[in-house]
Amino acid sequence: MIHIEQLQKSYGKVKAVNGIDLRVEAGELFAFLGPNGAGKTTTIRILTGLTRIGSGRVRIGGHDIVATPREAKRQCGLVPQHINLDSELSVRENLEIHGRLFGMETPYRRRKIRELLEYVELLDRIDTLIKQLSGGLKRRLMIARALMHEPRVLFLDEPTVGLDPAIRRRIWSLIKRVQQDGTTIFLTTHYIEEAEFLAGRVAFLDQGRIVALDSPQILMASLGEWAVDRMNGEGIETRYFATREEAAGFTSSQDCGVTLRRVNLEDAFLHLTGKKVVS
Repeated sequence: MIHIEQLQKSYGKVKAVNGIDLRVEAGELFAFLGPNGAGKTTTIRILTGLTRIGSGRVRIGGHDIVATPREAKRQCGLVPQHINLDSELSVRENLEIHGRLFGMETPYRRRKIRELLEYVELLDRIDTLIKQLSGGLKRRLMIARALMHEPRVLFLDEPTVGLDPAIRRRIWSLIKRVQQDGTTIFLTTHYIEEAEFLAGRVAFLDQGRIVALDSPQILMASLGEWAVDRMNGEGIETRYFATREEAAGFTSSQDCGVTLRRVNLEDAFLHLTGKKVVS
């Protein structure tokens, strides 16, 4: 569904995207994981036609984004990082505008609005002004808006940023439902647990390059199953172990405070890049 070959984009001397090769299959939920400034948002902006490509080639649903940009864009729905709904309009009116921009005929557009609002559990807010909605409700509406024209690929750029954990998990459930209904999803995030829970495959992005790409389970298993954090003179040191018994044996031999826990996806990222996901 998404085919990227040697994608590059520079701003002056800074290479925001530095030679990315990637294929995302139809129906997949794929995640880009990396610290701020790693190139996640630049990549999504290129894929959705909001930023001009530097060099390389990108195809969305078989359509080249340079040679056939209109056809490529029609394959895509985008939920940007920042809320960009019209706060002076109602829920219905925001979706109406989007539908008209995509040339949807009136009967179909109106039916689709009601279907999507029911889908994201906002039908009872159809005539509510955007400025009266909470952050979580606005995020759900942005997903509905992105699905109005039935895109084959949904791009989510930090879709739960700023939301509390309970609302974030509700958005996760909605995202999984969208994927299960057949939409390919390309997610960028710096919430480690978000990528670990949602994605079938994850790419670690660092300084515009993919430094690792696999399922979260395989990336984590490369370190072991258990981790022990201990303080040393320079900060927190982490050791990894294949079994709980090995980790517990190491813990019992320490004369300082330690923490025993399961390996997570951030451990794998730190191991490969030496950086935290959030920076």
